[in-house]
Amino acid sequence: MQIYGSWGKLLSVDLSAGKTSEERIHPITYRMFVGGRGLATYILWRELGKKWGSVDPLGPENMLTILTGPLTGYYPGIKLVVSGKSPQSGGVVGSAISSHVAYSIKTAGYDGIIVRGASRDPVYIYVRDDLVEIRDASKLWGLKGLELTKSLRSELGRDAPSLYIGPAGENLVRTAAVMARWFHAAGYGGYGAVMGSKKLKAIVVEGSGPLPPVARRDEFLKLRYEVIDKVAARSTFRVWGTTSGLWRVGHDTSSEPIRNWVEEWHNREEFSHVAIEKKYWIKNPWADWGCPLACMKVSKAVVDGVTYYTDGPDYEMGAYLGSNLGLFEVDKVIALSALADDLGLCGIQTGNTMGFAVELYERGLITREDVGYELKWGDFYCLKRLMEDIAYRRGFGGVLAEGTYRAAVEVAKRRNLPSEEVLKYAVQVKGIGVGAHGIRSRKDYPQPIAYAASVQGGDHTSVAGLPADSEESEISSAFLDSAVVCSFTSVEEETVLKFLNAVTGWGVTKEELYRTIGLRILSLQRILLLLGGPDVRWDPRVHDDNPLRFYEPLPSGPYTNSVVSRDEVLNSIAEYYKQLGWDSYGIPTEETLRKLGLYDAVDVVKTLRRELGVS
Repeated sequence: MQIYGSWGKLLSVDLSAGKTSEERIHPITYRMFVGGRGLATYILWRELGKKWGSVDPLGPENMLTILTGPLTGYYPGIKLVVSGKSPQSGGVVGSAISSHVAYSIKTAGYDGIIVRGASRDPVYIYVRDDLVEIRDASKLWGLKGLELTKSLRSELGRDAPSLYIGPAGENLVRTAAVMARWFHAAGYGGYGAVMGSKKLKAIVVEGSGPLPPVARRDEFLKLRYEVIDKVAARSTFRVWGTTSGLWRVGHDTSSEPIRNWVEEWHNREEFSHVAIEKKYWIKNPWADWGCPLACMKVSKAVVDGVTYYTDGPDYEMGAYLGSNLGLFEVDKVIALSALADDLGLCGIQTGNTMGFAVELYERGLITREDVGYELKWGDFYCLKRLMEDIAYRRGFGGVLAEGTYRAAVEVAKRRNLPSEEVLKYAVQVKGIGVGAHGIRSRKDYPQPIAYAASVQGGDHTSVAGLPADSEESEISSAFLDSAVVCSFTSVEEETVLKFLNAVTGWGVTKEELYRTIGLRILSLQRILLLLGGPDVRWDPRVHDDNPLRFYEPLPSGPYTNSVVSRDEVLNSIAEYYKQLGWDSYGIPTEETLRKLGLYDAVDVVKTLRRELGVS
């Protein structure tokens, strides 16, 4: 069977055995799961699904998948998806990252890389077309991002596309990211820790071949130029990127995290894209391979004689390592963002945990004796120290290195309190800190059920919404992450589908996308999330909900007292699940599973229902 847009094979690396091989993927599998996030979910289900609850995400049995999609290299912009069993949620998270590695994997003749097992000693994987080597990384182990980049350049004699981890990943910090090009991160899910558990410091890929053939070349070329023109016309995004959100989301829509979400509004003019552009940007715009949007900017700040570089800071990093920590001094926010990049930490997840810790300190639930020093909102020096303690698991940083949810449970245990007494300050969903977009003002893009019903927990890039057969639904995100398409360069859904069909020749319709392909991916992710384990289990009657803070009225700003009703949220979740063909607990019904061709999931779901006591 002819395949277009993909090569039909993956590079398989077994670090335990020190062996590599090629793994064929049937064209029908691509048609059912597309690629990227969808293909990762299928592979993880196929190999680990029947024993999912006992698989330790930080053990050698877990897999790390690095996957492209059929639109990688064709659609403007470049991303790949990192996945595996998440050390944060215990489910599957498709964590997208901008990286030249995506294009290099395709031009090396593969659609992705699967890493199994674990090495005894530090290694990195080197791929150059047909050459695949597992190389010694003992001299690279312990290096931060910038040091590692320089060392690889020195060893290889050139810059080469790479994914890597910093000290946080090496130390199995659950908020560690997989990094690329200093500033890019696959942060959601905690897959930097998975790489660290495998003693895998980096993956370097250099490809020199062509991309796979496309089904309808003339139509593809026409659509490509059409999309490039549409994306390039987004002048506001090109000029200011996501940094503009620091003012717009905080001031205009009142949905930016401030001091661990106690507030969501500010009027700090110095904390805006206009001020940042004039004072800190040294390169604007900056883009990855093949991206006509060029939404990134390079910032430079000097704090206490030390020079820091970062992107933007982009909205999520700026919000979570700035306003969320009560810090509005832009030079110091840039410094924390750069430090997170260098240490290999997800700025969103780590910032979420740090804000949680400062509030616990303020409320007396943790003390100076616990931490070793005072924690204060807006104090750059204690916040910098706290971030480093998390990355290296020093002192109380070792507790926070487990992420917000697990840290809350541990603090409650140490204080001999019910876990709920500490979890009420944890702004997370199913182990994953929520993105920097609140729901209380109802003026930002997430719906009230966005995080509560997401199969990726607090991930702001994959939110649930009604109607379930529209772009408000998480199915839309699952599709883009499987194709793989950057959400910033995504245009009208109809055009993206035409693009997919021109490349693959599949003829996917919107109805098939929402009722079959996307729903199939989402349903498998939901099953694996509820299977969870070994240290976390999510009960939909308890955990399909927002953080308690999101039910508190906004205390300030133009939307003061705006609030989301829990009854509204729970009713909307029930309607969302009904529209997806899931039962009232969000478990796919037997009828839905059979319709989607997921016959091997039927018995697993029956067992899951019995374990939850909802059979």
